[in-house]
Amino acid sequence: MSAAIIDGKKIAADIRGELAVQVSELKKRGIVPGLGVILVGDDPASKSYVTAKEQACHDIGIFSDDNRLPSSTTQEQLMTLVRKMNADPRIHGILVQLPLPKHLNESEVLLAIDPDKDVDGFHPTNVGRMVIGEKAFLPCTPHGVVQMLARSGVVMEGAHVVIVGRSNIVGKPLANMLMAKGRNANATVTVCHTRTKDIGSFTRQADIVIAAAGRPNTVTADMIRDGAVVIDVGVNRVEDASRKQGFRLVGDVDFEACKSKASMITPVPGGVGPMTITMLLFNTVESARRFAHLPE
Repeated sequence: MSAAIIDGKKIAADIRGELAVQVSELKKRGIVPGLGVILVGDDPASKSYVTAKEQACHDIGIFSDDNRLPSSTTQEQLMTLVRKMNADPRIHGILVQLPLPKHLNESEVLLAIDPDKDVDGFHPTNVGRMVIGEKAFLPCTPHGVVQMLARSGVVMEGAHVVIVGRSNIVGKPLANMLMAKGRNANATVTVCHTRTKDIGSFTRQADIVIAAAGRPNTVTADMIRDGAVVIDVGVNRVEDASRKQGFRLVGDVDFEACKSKASMITPVPGGVGPMTITMLLFNTVESARRFAHLPE
């Protein structure tokens, strides 16, 4: 058996096509969804990521207010910009690219974002809303995982999902989403982490294994049962002298070995990665619809 490959690029493209239609409909009502982006400093990975987000906004017709600030930016200057975006009716979503330079207080900045414009889904208000099942902006990567599963025909209701990783960005919110009552949820969820004894004893019981540990080969073929669905959230650089840049990207799953046992599996790159920016666009369009008092 060879697993079917879940194509994150295609699923992301399908969703972006749907969002472009919604943006066009909003513009006919005089509403242009707007995303305010703040990048402080010159981190190459952050610059590349923000550039990709800006291009994605342009592609589907979202207004992007791009603010690239020097690494010398003070806490008060950054807070002032966030408050300005909170008050700007053109801006429906605010993204502060992390990490910030070390002299800046990330928590204070994120808390200053209006929860109704928190399209990253990191504000404690949105986290709380998500946990108790109220309408909330869902964190982009976990939401992307749920969309990938649903659009690939994977039934989550009643399934046993084992998540390897307990980060605030992926593991914890994803567990809450999948165990919630409602559509694309109602799963039984087990969360493993670095202090879990014999992770394989849990993953071998799973219908769906989601690896989000940030470490290559965390999930190997002997850790999954035949026919399991495997989602790999990890993105890791490993040295590879045969590549021009001297490295290649791999996930947290031993892909080649696991694809012979799994029924479905995501690759790295090209799996979960493209979904993260797409769900940021999704949240921004949803925010614009909320501000316009349109049904979601």
